[in-house]
Amino acid sequence: MTSSQSLDQNTALPELNAPGTCDLTLLGEGLVLRPSPQDDRPLREAVEASLSRYFDHLDGSSVTDLYAMVMAEVEAPLLASVLDHTQGNQTRAAEMLGLNRGTLRKKLKQHGLI
Repeated sequence: MTSSQSLDQNTALPELNAPGTCDLTLLGEGLVLRPSPQDDRPLREAVEASLSRYFDHLDGSSVTDLYAMVMAEVEAPLLASVLDHTQGNQTRAAEMLGLNRGTLRKKLKQHGLI
């Protein structure tokens, strides 16, 4: 099984999220972010718990491209949140993220945010 394949449709993975922002749910070919109730765990703990649950759901199946899948799921909401916080100011968002503005624009396009 590749990381882009679903384990079980509609299986929620609420632990892979920033506190109180969203749940990850497996639907069809990938993970979907959904709003969730407040979670006071540090992001690191939430990611660890979610990945542990993900591996438990693999039920012995192999996985590939896990790094790319997790990074894509985390990067998109990170970029969207920072852009929202800066009220769409890409220069300020790039500074906050520690990215070159051109790199930020490239990532925003990759995730369909601009």
